[in-house]
Amino acid sequence: MGSSYESLTVDIADHIAQVTLIGPGKGNAMGPAFWAELPQVFAELDADPDVRAIVLTGSGRNFSYGLDLAAMGGTLSPMMAEGALAKPRADFHARLKTMQQSITAVADCRTPTIAAIQGWCIGGGVDLISAVDIRYASADAKFSVREVKLAIVADVGSLARLPLILSDGHLRELALTGKDIDAARAEKIGLVNDVYPDAEATLAAARATAAEIAANPPLVVAGVKDVLDEQRTAAVSASLRYVAAWNSAFLPSRDLTEGITAMFEKRAPDFKGE
Repeated sequence: MGSSYESLTVDIADHIAQVTLIGPGKGNAMGPAFWAELPQVFAELDADPDVRAIVLTGSGRNFSYGLDLAAMGGTLSPMMAEGALAKPRADFHARLKTMQQSITAVADCRTPTIAAIQGWCIGGGVDLISAVDIRYASADAKFSVREVKLAIVADVGSLARLPLILSDGHLRELALTGKDIDAARAEKIGLVNDVYPDAEATLAAARATAAEIAANPPLVVAGVKDVLDEQRTAAVSASLRYVAAWNSAFLPSRDLTEGITAMFEKRAPDFKGE
């Protein structure tokens, strides 16, 4: 493995790799380093025959605040200008496809992946956990498909993968309201498998399940995951392509500017449908 990453750490022992989000943004927010390093790390883990299971978690009190808007402003700002023409839209479309591929690298990894989630898991954090195989949460975990509150259609995986995890009504409730839900609610609707008392117990449970998986014949485990993944690959891919095109056409709006400005100013947005 590469020895040094800015956005995460990787520790391998006993056939289990632990990938820990470390920021550098507050709350392990997902900045440029995250989007560049995540697919690199998962490609290396995928190719390592000694790694039979992967545990994904966040450092500190939260799993991830999601997209680091301050650090990633260059991705959105050309699109926020009124009258954005074909070039900024095409550039945005290309950047968005690259970001989608970063999360897809987790979903496509042939090694089973288990998320241990504590504290906040917002926006891009939900995109990320929707790409793993198994999700465990700490009792203090809180989840939000927050993008709608910023005037953004979630576009890097949640709307493509959550239909395979949640029932339609629960998914639409989360995606259309942008509301926060706690760990108990997340377990009830099937977003997470189990809830544990605290972050330490959650990580221990994830590592215990990883060890169970690692003890099984690795080629058969890979086969089980491949067969399960085959049932969803085409649908997810089509959804990602569609939302990338949709957002490149319709994302620029006065409401987008208002949503992001209101977030930074810590006030309620006033959306006009413009």
